[in-house]
This record gives sequence, structure tokens and C-alpha cells, in this order.
Amino acid sequence: MADEKFSDIGKQEALRRLFEGSPFQPFGAAAHRVMLEGVDFNLVYFPLKHLGYKAVVSATAELYAQLRHPQSLSVVMGVSAKLDYPQIQEIWSGAKAAAEEHGYKEVNLDLRPSRNGLCISVSAWGERLKLTEVRRPKPKSKDLLCVTGRLGAAYLGLQVLERERVRFEAGSSSAEEMERYKMLVGAYLRPELEAGILSRMEEASLLPSAACVIRDGLADAVLRIARETSLGAKVYADRIPFEGNTFELGRKLNLDPVSAAMNGGEDLQILFAVPILGMEKFRKEFPTFDIVGHLALPEAGACLVSPEGVEIPLRAQGWERQENTDE
Repeated sequence: MADEKFSDIGKQEALRRLFEGSPFQPFGAAAHRVMLEGVDFNLVYFPLKHLGYKAVVSATAELYAQLRHPQSLSVVMGVSAKLDYPQIQEIWSGAKAAAEEHGYKEVNLDLRPSRNGLCISVSAWGERLKLTEVRRPKPKSKDLLCVTGRLGAAYLGLQVLERERVRFEAGSSSAEEMERYKMLVGAYLRPELEAGILSRMEEASLLPSAACVIRDGLADAVLRIARETSLGAKVYADRIPFEGNTFELGRKLNLDPVSAAMNGGEDLQILFAVPILGMEKFRKEFPTFDIVGHLALPEAGACLVSPEGVEIPLRAQGWERQENTDE
């Protein structure tokens, strides 16, 4: 127990244990996101406007997973001495653009000094969908697991950026790879999140039985839903949606795209569990969503099913990050 690492138990299990035995419970009325320079982003290749935009989208995704319409947003920037006012303006312009796109009514900004590089803290509050109070379905075995977009793209895009950084420092930079894999790079630098997703669900009277942001890989999100619903879950490897050029880049970097989707990070898509009885209506109203699996009986556990039918138990991811910058 004393020698356990985060890579063994995963972030969510660590949080559960830290609250265990106390009179407190984590609450979900607000969504929080902290982004640290050198941990969550590298200013060598991260455009400042994209950084501000991504910080707000990251917190907003949590609100959507809680089925809350965005209302209020608070941004606090810890600013180091190396950043000038025009650079802070650039970050703020990206944050404002995301806030306007997702319909926030109130936005606040505070600036604080920082000795350890740039830090961006975002807190978001939202109004719960009215339908959830009376009509949200109870999670059941066979509920469909659906994702809102491509997976693994952000992780692979980060690998492209890191390779280019190494080349730049060695004096051999080339824009060819950046252009070829621009969709993957864009998934990391400026993730897209549909602003009207909750309104469309309300209009269609289609509410998910469970939801979770895919921030630390699909495996982590599936395990969270399985834990919260006390059910099992099965995800099918051949159902996972990938961005174009994903497999080509995977071969080039010796990275398995399925592993990138399951265990990579920063996709900022949403995983929904949808009642199977609403499948036909769901397919009609949300044709761009991909069905990747389903909830199962508790004894089935949470697993990834290979194309050959082999069931591989899912493992929670910790904080260890893998980077491949080799040629």
C-alpha cells in the first residue's frame, strides 16, 4: 500500500480514497480546470490564443457532462515575468472566444503573479437541464456507450509537436510533417466541442443515463462511468472513431492508435450512455456520434473487446505520460 503509484491505481481511484472516511464528498455543481506550464502545455509550440480557448473548452466539457448549460465563468491567470501584456491579451482573446461560443452569461478575469511559469485556472458554473430532474433514465445493462468525436488524435498530435520541437532545437525543423498531420495537431491545440449539444438533447427529449468527459483516455472515462453506475462495460476496438492519418502516423511513431485512444489524453470529447430503447431516435438525431460499446452486468467488469473477440480488462491510468520523440 505504501509503495503504490498513481500509475497503479489511477487518478480517480486516488481521489475516491482521499475522500473515503471523511464527512465530505466531491461536488459537481461547478467545473474546474487548472493548466500548468511545463505540465499541461509548452509555450514553445502552443499558440497563446489557442491556449486560452482550450482552457475554457476544457472546463465547459465538464459542464456538458454534468448536463448543465454554461452560465458563469471565472478565469485566473498566474502570470510570470517573462510574459508581456500583449501576450496576456492573446490568451484572454482565446478564452473570450470560447466563452462567447458556448453562451456564458457572466465572465470574470483575475491576474496574479507567478514564480513558476504561466498557470491558468478556470472555474465554470451552469444551469442543470430541466428535463434531468424528472426524466433522466436510470443506467442499465445494454445502454449504448457513445462518443462525440474522434479519439487518440490529441495524444498523437502532441507527439508530432514534440518531435518537431526536438528537430527545431537540433536545427533541422521542417513544416512538412506539421502540415501532413495538421488535423491531429489541431485536435491537441484547439479541441472542438459542439456548443449546442445539450439544447439538441432537450429538443429531442433524449437524455443520457450517464456521461463523462474523455480527458485521460477512453479507458479512464469508461471506468468512471462503470464505477458511478455500479455496472460493467464493454468497448469494442473496431468501433473506436479515429481521425484521418491516425494509423499512418501510428506506424511511423510505433504507437498503437487503439492504445492512444484508450490511454492518451486531452481529446476533450464526451462519453454518453444512452438507453438502448432510444437507439433509433438517437442515430437519427446525432448521426455524427459513434457507438463504441455498451454497459453490461456488474460481473462482466469493464473491458476492451478486440476484433477477435478477446476481452481485455481496462486499467486506470495514472499521471505517467509517455512521449515518443524518437526518429
